[in-house]
Amino acid sequence: MAAGAPPRGAPTVEEQEEAAGVGILLQISMLVLAFVLSHLLRRRRVYYLPEASASLLIGLIVGGLASVSNAQKSTRRWFNFREELFFLFLLPPIIFQSGFSLAPKPFFSNFGAIITFAIVGTLIACIVTGALVYLAGLIHLVYKMPLVECMMFGALVSATDPVTVLSIFQELGTDVNLYALVFGESVLNDAMAISLYRTMASLRTNASSQNIFVVILRFLENFFGSMSTGVGVGFISALLFKYSTLGVENLYNLESCLFVVFPYFSYMLAEGFGLSGIVSILFTGIVMKRYTFSNLSEDSQRFTAALFHLLSSLAETFVFIYMGFDIAMERQSWSHIGFIFFSVIFILVARAANVFSCAFLVNLVRPPHRQISRQYQQALWYSGLRGAMAFALALQSVHDLPDGHGQTILSATISIVVLTVLLIGGSISTMLEALHVVGDGNDGRRPSLEDQENYEGNNSVGNIELGNEEGTSTASKFKQKLQEIQKNTPSLAALDRNYLTPFFTSQNADSDDYEHGPTDGAPRRSNELLDLESHGSPARETG
Repeated sequence: MAAGAPPRGAPTVEEQEEAAGVGILLQISMLVLAFVLSHLLRRRRVYYLPEASASLLIGLIVGGLASVSNAQKSTRRWFNFREELFFLFLLPPIIFQSGFSLAPKPFFSNFGAIITFAIVGTLIACIVTGALVYLAGLIHLVYKMPLVECMMFGALVSATDPVTVLSIFQELGTDVNLYALVFGESVLNDAMAISLYRTMASLRTNASSQNIFVVILRFLENFFGSMSTGVGVGFISALLFKYSTLGVENLYNLESCLFVVFPYFSYMLAEGFGLSGIVSILFTGIVMKRYTFSNLSEDSQRFTAALFHLLSSLAETFVFIYMGFDIAMERQSWSHIGFIFFSVIFILVARAANVFSCAFLVNLVRPPHRQISRQYQQALWYSGLRGAMAFALALQSVHDLPDGHGQTILSATISIVVLTVLLIGGSISTMLEALHVVGDGNDGRRPSLEDQENYEGNNSVGNIELGNEEGTSTASKFKQKLQEIQKNTPSLAALDRNYLTPFFTSQNADSDDYEHGPTDGAPRRSNELLDLESHGSPARETG
């Protein structure tokens, strides 16, 4: 054989280039088909087949056709999905857009509840899922794994991705506070799930040299360190755009380019410090939308908002297509079908423990007219779909866990994502209508600005009524004490309005941004939420 010649039977350079071109063409064709089908489904208001479900089915069909054809090997080679591509180029736009598209007023008004569901609730869901999987393994009901690995699985499947649910919320019309609870929880619990997963992974690697206090310290370091990095980069960007005056003529391109670079700077900075880039870029998105965005020129606002929405849509559609494609093409670990079946049941139980326990805690400090009703709690429980983040961490677990445990977790996670997206996503509209939380069945009153402000600290009427109704029982006194603490605690919204916004935004920034949310350049999802907020919704304010 001549020196430098390819091995016998190996494809030549020309064949490799041809296969690469076919693979790229296949990916683009599936993206085009997914967007066209999504447009038709949205236009005809077909709720039983959401956009994510359509993308999954396209991947399943194309992967199934390729698996039975002679082109399976070349198609698999040029549709290879590497984790580096996912974590560096696909996941960051999705996570940044999640934080960037948060509407400020509903988010800040429900900040305490969102934090409770995202942090306490995700921790509960992780522990319940991991414990159930571990106990089921002990009695040989499912595939047995060590406790730490069960907790890693519980952490990664605790990340929710209710994009499908939120799009249906917008179509049917729902209370902005319920929307904010579902959206805010899904955004922040991604950060919590990543930090929990990394903490459990480090505990598994160094189990002999760490105790529970070191584990807790490591988790706090990872979570709050990543959050501080993202918030710090966001504040720096706000000050830069406030004082640099880049919005003058002929500098719009420079202004937009700098704005786009900052999220990736935050991501890489956190990764360089050994923290979570995903958590960092999430909080960078929240801070940049609240403070930096208003310092941009109008042209740059429109361009950057549309660009991030575009990149997020492309990345998310591709992820769901690939998941369907991977199921059809890849040899999944289906030998442990019992593990997959019971995992689905366990995450439903864990989601219930998360939602109902956290709603109980939130209702302890809320006045009667602000309590989260049983119907809203059931809607929150049913909205716990899994998506890109759970899939990303499952891909990571293949490398982190030996003996095929990671492959089993990946197969179970893919099954959970597919089942929740197809079954729950397809039936969510029927469920919401049955609960009377959307559309004409939601007969409550419209939430007003006065209600929002009253909730931020001056709920004396609600407290008096509560005391009269419940007398002097221990539970009543405890509840009143919690409400007094809430009443005397400075509001996050007041801190933002009185100190942060004047310091980090320009003097000519729109002072009503907190009340009315993003400008016209905001993503469509935020605008629809704001339309509900501005024009009223048939929902009552119970969130």
